[in-house]
Amino acid sequence: MLSTAWLRRSFLAGTAAFAALMLVLGSIGPAAAQACKNRGNLDVRFCDDNGDLVADTPTDPSKWISPDTLIFSYTPVEDPSVYENVFTEFIDYIAKKTGKKVKWYGAESYAAQVEAMRSGRLHIAGISTGPTVFGVNLAGYVPIAIMGKADGRFGYRLQLITHKDTDIMKVSDLKGRKVAHVTPSSNSGNQAPRALFKSMGVVPGKDYKVIYSGKHDNSIMGVANKDYDAAPIASSVLDRMHDKGIVNKNDLRIVWQSGLFPTTSYGFVYNLTPELQKQITDAFLSFDWTGTALQKEFGKKSDKFIPITFKEHWADIRTIQETNGTVYSRAALKGLKVGKKKKKKKKKK
Repeated sequence: MLSTAWLRRSFLAGTAAFAALMLVLGSIGPAAAQACKNRGNLDVRFCDDNGDLVADTPTDPSKWISPDTLIFSYTPVEDPSVYENVFTEFIDYIAKKTGKKVKWYGAESYAAQVEAMRSGRLHIAGISTGPTVFGVNLAGYVPIAIMGKADGRFGYRLQLITHKDTDIMKVSDLKGRKVAHVTPSSNSGNQAPRALFKSMGVVPGKDYKVIYSGKHDNSIMGVANKDYDAAPIASSVLDRMHDKGIVNKNDLRIVWQSGLFPTTSYGFVYNLTPELQKQITDAFLSFDWTGTALQKEFGKKSDKFIPITFKEHWADIRTIQETNGTVYSRAALKGLKVGKKKKKKKKKK
């Protein structure tokens, strides 16, 4: 262990080596930090020397992990307990392919899911569209698949919905209204509308009041119950809720919708052993949905997991987040207004 005195002397000397050490203290050593040729938007603990925009598998085998029990989680769009049953057969299939025990983790929020992977408590996950970018950059998440059709089709649309009884007929009618967004990291529930509505003359948070609902289904139910005037939501969630009889589309009006975005991504944490990564990838791409709960739940839109890459298939999502000035930090993921706090401190000085 390095002594406190040594650290203090190094700090006072202002050496570049110490600066690098402080950035990664508790995660990786200075030698590893110096060896990384490219990092991009990734957290300092990760490296992207191959340029695919996701964290590289560690070159040092001693950094690889192969847990006896793998933890799996699905994006917290709706009731986690319901989706545990939907994924039971697939979880059993992963166990068969890997020879490991596989357990379910019902995350209550996007932030909790990414934090669980970052801290080593989550190994395999389905992460929603917008939070996928946070998972990649903050937690070493490696997306490898998406739900789609055998012919390669996949995706959902951002839809702006309102109750049929309102007078909201176009995006500009949102001015002065109370509008539900999902969470700061959500693509269709926040990031995309903030970027796209501007071109239609409406600035969220300025021209209308933004209220974060926490989940897409909360936004949809809030509009259906007239708690919110409108909400930008994912079409796939509205479709599922309508099919289940939770909400009636006939009570709602779709004011505007976008082009197609990728849906929830599926993948694993970067530091699993290469063999385990291969086994998990094979499990996703070879799983037969026929007669399963996955087919019953998602079959109208998808019938298998199809391969994707973060670099190619998340290009539009990254552009939207870049347009919004998104910062990939744990504070941003949780929706903390760090910038405003800093300004207040400056005023006090």
